[in-house]
Amino acid sequence: MDGILLVNLGTPAAPTPAAVREYLAEFLGDPRVVELPRWLWLPILHAVVLRTRPARSAKKYASVWTAEGSPLAVHTMRQTELLRAALPHTRVEYAMRYGKPFIANGLAKLRDCARVAVVPLYPQYARSTTETIRDVIGPRVPMVEDFHDHPRYIAALAAGVRRHWETHGKGERLIMSFHGLPKRAVERGDPYQTQCLATAKILAGTLRLAPSEYLVTFQSRFGAAEWLQPYTEPTLISLAKQGVKRVDVVCPGFVSDCLETLEEIALEARHAFLGAGGQAFHALPCLNESPEWIEALAAISRKALEAASG
Repeated sequence: MDGILLVNLGTPAAPTPAAVREYLAEFLGDPRVVELPRWLWLPILHAVVLRTRPARSAKKYASVWTAEGSPLAVHTMRQTELLRAALPHTRVEYAMRYGKPFIANGLAKLRDCARVAVVPLYPQYARSTTETIRDVIGPRVPMVEDFHDHPRYIAALAAGVRRHWETHGKGERLIMSFHGLPKRAVERGDPYQTQCLATAKILAGTLRLAPSEYLVTFQSRFGAAEWLQPYTEPTLISLAKQGVKRVDVVCPGFVSDCLETLEEIALEARHAFLGAGGQAFHALPCLNESPEWIEALAAISRKALEAASG
């Protein structure tokens, strides 16, 4: 039997300041996530960030928390179960890069498998996401680097957008909002921005959108450094002030709804757009458990296992 380990970013164990503080300490303490000298960043992290941010973030997590737990954790578990059904001869486990379940424990469950591959649930590669998983699993374990242009992934995104349009109609603009990245990371050779733009272009072509019908933006800035632009929320405010009445927002870089999509986009960005004069804001669901995404994930996993045997 073969083995697949799905790995997502992670989530606090609970929407409380203590749980968020523990999670942020691990996440923001990773030198790939915040690429500043340790002597400079760690004192700031422990003396300032971890004293002020957990309480604010806990309120945001509480606004999207479900009876089953963290949305990201719930969707990742469901995707794992559905992938098991799609790949009946493959043992499928999941882990989180930060927090539980640990990657080491997931790999341990697969130690008896003939072939094992790790599938990070990040469509676009970045050192601050994908490469942090490599840091944990080591160089010998086969791992998917990205799937930003995989035909099944694109088809799953397109199916979700079409499904939304069939039910709710089509907005004046489709905003494709990706997670941000410090600009200096791209200047140092990170391919993330290029892959985001490639995903957006292929998706727009699949949906037959003219260049004037969609925009690519970046969200989730942190710190004072310049990040990839244009920024999502200021773009939405500008569109509203220009007279755009309705926008649809999709987040192709997230395969599961989470804090960044449910709170930052569906709540905060909506408030900003409507407050600036917009009339209708539609936050489209992420891929989550859509059948097209599970088919895509199965195809990505099968290809990864084939590569593992090489």
